Amino acid sequence: MSAIFIAAIAVCSVIAQWLAWVVRVPAILFLLLTGLMLGPVSGVLDPDKLLGELLFPVVSLSVAIILFEGSLTLHFRELKGIGKVVRNLCSIGMLTTFVIITTCAIYILELDWRVAAVLGAVLVVTGPTVIAPMLNAMRPTKDIDRILRWEGIVIDPIGALFAVLVFEAVSLVDKDGVFSHTLMALLSTLGIGLSVGIVSGWFTSYIIRKEWLPFELHKFGILALVLMSFTLSNHLYHESGLLAVTVFGIWLANQDDLEIDAVLEFKEDLSMILISSLFILLAARLKVEELLMLDSGIFWFLAIVLFVARPLSIAVSTFNSDIPLKSRLMLAWIAPRGIVAAAVGSVFALSMAQSGTPDAEKMVPLIFTVIIVTVILQSLTATPLARLLGVRQPCPSTLLIIGANHVARAIACGLKEQNIDVYLSDPAWENCKMARMDGLPCYYGNPQSEHAERYLPLTSLRSVLALSPNRHHNALGVQYFSHLLDEESVYSLKSSTNHAKANKDSATFLSRQILFGETGNYAKLSSLMAKGGKVSATKLSEEFSWEQYLEVNKEAIPLFIISEQKKEDDPLSVRPFTSDDKKLPEQGDKILALQPPKMSILKDPAIKEASIGEKLSS
Repeated sequence: MSAIFIAAIAVCSVIAQWLAWVVRVPAILFLLLTGLMLGPVSGVLDPDKLLGELLFPVVSLSVAIILFEGSLTLHFRELKGIGKVVRNLCSIGMLTTFVIITTCAIYILELDWRVAAVLGAVLVVTGPTVIAPMLNAMRPTKDIDRILRWEGIVIDPIGALFAVLVFEAVSLVDKDGVFSHTLMALLSTLGIGLSVGIVSGWFTSYIIRKEWLPFELHKFGILALVLMSFTLSNHLYHESGLLAVTVFGIWLANQDDLEIDAVLEFKEDLSMILISSLFILLAARLKVEELLMLDSGIFWFLAIVLFVARPLSIAVSTFNSDIPLKSRLMLAWIAPRGIVAAAVGSVFALSMAQSGTPDAEKMVPLIFTVIIVTVILQSLTATPLARLLGVRQPCPSTLLIIGANHVARAIACGLKEQNIDVYLSDPAWENCKMARMDGLPCYYGNPQSEHAERYLPLTSLRSVLALSPNRHHNALGVQYFSHLLDEESVYSLKSSTNHAKANKDSATFLSRQILFGETGNYAKLSSLMAKGGKVSATKLSEEFSWEQYLEVNKEAIPLFIISEQKKEDDPLSVRPFTSDDKKLPEQGDKILALQPPKMSILKDPAIKEASIGEKLSS
């Protein structure tokens, strides 16, 4: 019977994630609703009965892996460049939120001060898993997008670490309240957690550098070390394991010569599985009587969380900054709570309930109430409020190019020369390095990963061009972004004529392999560039029409039509040539094309040209 329930949880997790993907909202919302339907509403799923004594270890180990994965994204070098406002939000802003929520929980909800302190610490965390989908939908201005996205990334591990320390501090207050004993116990927890985390990080870095651990065992080996570090630290001192794995992840993240991208990708997949299952289990544990324990004070508590704690945190963090008032108002509204708050809070609640702390059973219902209200309310109102305040990007302007090879770089440089915003992505570091040397922004990694969702400018994407020579990378990219944007904004280039024929029965490849006409493919473009071909722009005029352009440039491969528009917010329109083009270029349009080497063209004063590397000569 247990196997059936476990399988059902897995299926329900996939369905909830799929619904979130379709509706384009944070997955946490459907996961919570699924857990509530299976648990307190229908009574079908009882996690305590299903897992028994294994419930607490399973939840604890899952949270350890989730925190480790989050800490792998915290690079100290990025912390220095994220701006004063984000640093303030993750320090004094976080403390402001903590103090307000804790005070409110003590005096309005009348909770035990220890439970109130842990609740306040847990609710300072937002997290990228709930922020990113919201930002992609609302498309705020760049300053708001940057602040909220980075706040979610940085405060995830920092806030979790802060919550662990607060929990340790309140848990170590003994019955007699001896300050020295509490202080020594807290220092012991910090010492053991930091020591185990640092030693684990150093040991893992060492065996990877020495190649004592084969590459195919990196993912599984590091996972085993994470679980061992968590268990060992907890064995040495109670509840110090979460601190240990967080420090472990931060140590690995800041080893510049360590290749852990495959590990990070694996941890992202594993975290998705754990988050999905964990949320359903935790939501199913909620009891109707626990929810009924939340009296009318919960409404005042939620009001203070939404309309006092967050605005004051923003006010303190943006004091004496150049952030406009409208942007500050938008920032003051967006702070949805996510998986870290629910998972870490549930572990603490279980531990405090086992130790007999009063009001510990109220913590999980309160946390889930805050999560549900903030996610639903802010998801529904974020876009209208951004539009009302005038802080929404009216028209995306960036072209994302999948691939940073020499063909993609040349095309990107040609677009950049025409004032078109471009952003490249490639899993090969050498290609990314070459792109950055050309002055092109480039994301190193898989563009459809969760990590890319945190770092790519998704809110400003106009369209996606898959220009990788690897047809499978192109297919995966266009499938992912065709849902995120729309079918008409995603294009792919055929890798070669042979592959195009091989894919003639595959809708995955054929339906979107339409870039640069019937004859355009990566092999042909690469060959022309290797022979000295250049990407250049030619402006059509009354004296030099599209028909004349084709007559003169018979061997050129047209790439894009760039048109001037009358809209102030979107002065340029860029449209790639495709195999099913119906609209022809018009007078005033620019044709960006790959010109064969040493090609002759008519010298006409009406033709305005710009090339990458050199201008075309007559």
